[in-house]
Amino acid sequence: MVRSLVEVLTSRASDEPDRIAYRYLTTGECDGSVDTLTYGQLDGRAKAIASWLQRRGLAGSRALLLYPPGLDFICGYMGCLAAGVIAVPGVPPQGRSQNHRALNRMQRLIADANVEVILGTRQILDALRPALDALTGLADITCVATEEFHDEAAGDWREPDITSDSVAFLQYTSGSTSAPRGVVVTHGNLLDNQRVMTERMGHTPDAIAAHGGELYVSWLPVYHDMGLIAPVLNTIHLGATSTLFSPLHFLQRPERWLDAISRYRPHTSGGPNFAYELCLRDATPELLDRLDLSTWRVAFNGAEPVRAATLRRFSDTFARAGFRHEAFYPCYGLAEATLMVSGGSVDEAPTVSGRPGDAAEVVSCGRPGMPVVIADPDRQEECPEGQGGEIWVSGASVARGYWRNTLKTREVFQASLRDGRSGFLRTGDLGFMRDGELFVTGRVKDLLVIDGRNHYPQDLELTAEMSHPAVRPGCTAAFSVEDGSLGERPVIVAEASPDAMPEIGEISAVIRSTISETHDLSLRDVVLIKPGSIPKTSSGKIQRQASRAAYLEGTLAVLEPAGRPAE
Repeated sequence: MVRSLVEVLTSRASDEPDRIAYRYLTTGECDGSVDTLTYGQLDGRAKAIASWLQRRGLAGSRALLLYPPGLDFICGYMGCLAAGVIAVPGVPPQGRSQNHRALNRMQRLIADANVEVILGTRQILDALRPALDALTGLADITCVATEEFHDEAAGDWREPDITSDSVAFLQYTSGSTSAPRGVVVTHGNLLDNQRVMTERMGHTPDAIAAHGGELYVSWLPVYHDMGLIAPVLNTIHLGATSTLFSPLHFLQRPERWLDAISRYRPHTSGGPNFAYELCLRDATPELLDRLDLSTWRVAFNGAEPVRAATLRRFSDTFARAGFRHEAFYPCYGLAEATLMVSGGSVDEAPTVSGRPGDAAEVVSCGRPGMPVVIADPDRQEECPEGQGGEIWVSGASVARGYWRNTLKTREVFQASLRDGRSGFLRTGDLGFMRDGELFVTGRVKDLLVIDGRNHYPQDLELTAEMSHPAVRPGCTAAFSVEDGSLGERPVIVAEASPDAMPEIGEISAVIRSTISETHDLSLRDVVLIKPGSIPKTSSGKIQRQASRAAYLEGTLAVLEPAGRPAE
């Protein structure tokens, strides 16, 4: 019985050492320079790193991974697993002055995980050293540039004593509604979630062979669970080949993603809903004519609300390039369940349904690959089919808990129902089941309760974004604040193009009137802010609570103060 992905990699390297595991587009362009990593090379580099860690007696300790986009992260991550060291993927601070937010997050991760060594590239570590020297307690922390190891050192590697219960890594949550916490993911969790993903996404040997062994094209950040567990680890699990490039290169020119899919013709590729919206902005006739998306079989959409309007617009626009609507694959997952919980059916169009209690469109996130119930947490009872409640999950993919946080682990990972069923993960997400499919409707903490009625923030955000072309898609936050005797009132914070400055008043008025007409709500405020300034997690999710805090503190990067309506 396979106990870990380390065993899987060893087998791949033995059977097909020269097979390319990953290619990396260094400029994001298909005709630019390309770095490749074979299974033999990955195995050798990972075990050279593991050997260094083992010689220093670091098995069981935590190693923070700080790598720029590229293939070095994968070697460092697999090196930790091969040494029995607990990997802690991190976001490297960027820029000459080091990003203040990233430095604070890094310091919190080092302290919370009790990190003993930092693995990275020489360039990252040299740039980081002054900041480490200035931070309390970090001046003496060991930093290792793993690209300087020679593969020959792999000969000293000794297979660690790994079981399915051994901790593989700590996946710190993105912090969309709270401070990041370290999710304890075991080797058994990883292998089970690979099973779920492989089955739900139709990654059969025949399907992969039909694509010439090309499994993924991905720009997703590898330090985040969706970018790591899917395109990186699923590739090793299946012995396939995947193409990766930097998230920054995607954001600079979203068409690079589609060009890479057209060129390498993978079975699977995807990202959050905003990624498809960005591609729609650049859908020129010239781009559509040069693309061939006809072989794209699984276009997954997850990590944030999946919008039916986006699916329709993308399908209609890119049908000219051969894209099939049936390729869209809405899915749902979270770090606490390792990654994937549910996914659509391959080659079937996504299901769109009305939400319980109103006519708002909700896209199905497919059938669960593990036990899922919709629960009324107050009554500790399972909700009838079609009724909304909190999504509870159980099974072998559910992580062990939160690192060094017994109280929160008990609260989140050990929920029980009155009928005796226990051991559920409380996801904090709202949803309902219908005909065996899971529909996700929002976050418990983000739900707006105005005058006794529930409003989902993503509904208000979509309405605001559709009300005026100057409002940037995927860059809006809706939340509520106390407004004296009026009680909780809604606020919209939205990024807008700087070119829209002369129209700020008009845009605000349009958002107010559209929200009023669509949702029968009177906004307390509309705040238009500079592009790129709305609080988001490392994975691109809107941080509504952080946006609310910034609004109340007056620290939003406002384009122009938005006046309140006349009393």
